[in-house]
Amino acid sequence: MPPMTEDEALASAALQGLATQGLEARAFGTRPFRSPHHSASAVALVGGGSPPRPREISLAHAGVLFLDEFPGFSRGARQAAFPARFQLVATMNPCPCGYLGAFVSAGKTCRCTPEGIGRYRTRLSGPLLDRIDLQVEVHAVKPQELMAQPDGEASSAAAGRVGAARQRQLQGQAMQLRRSLSGSTS
Repeated sequence: MPPMTEDEALASAALQGLATQGLEARAFGTRPFRSPHHSASAVALVGGGSPPRPREISLAHAGVLFLDEFPGFSRGARQAAFPARFQLVATMNPCPCGYLGAFVSAGKTCRCTPEGIGRYRTRLSGPLLDRIDLQVEVHAVKPQELMAQPDGEASSAAAGRVGAARQRQLQGQAMQLRRSLSGSTS
């Protein structure tokens, strides 16, 4: 991700300061990466309490919220009014045991029933999945095939392209906003 803007850094620092663990000064200006356990309660994710405190979703503001084992997270109907603009990265196994599609040579085989797999996959509703822009299914790869692949590009080399793409996206959003505002005044 690109470096934080001053406004993003200040907003993130304010949220960190409100949290129970407080602000870590050396983390100022660093995009947060939050990775709560899938057994975290709804309150631990969205915040609340008395006095209300931001939790994982708001603490990921201007950074990344990584939800491993996405179907394992409980989703409640509560609402909170803390900033929460973050990039969501979520993962899930192909089935409850995690071995659907695994190679027999790996010594792991799926023990789930078709009904169990269906129940597991329906924990994520269609409307929720519709709001996730990019979904990638990753199939099992034999370790020797994975290790035979050449090294990929360094993150630092890709950072310039990512920054340029983000600028184009922001410029496109600004142009779209200007068009919509000029259309509403006529």
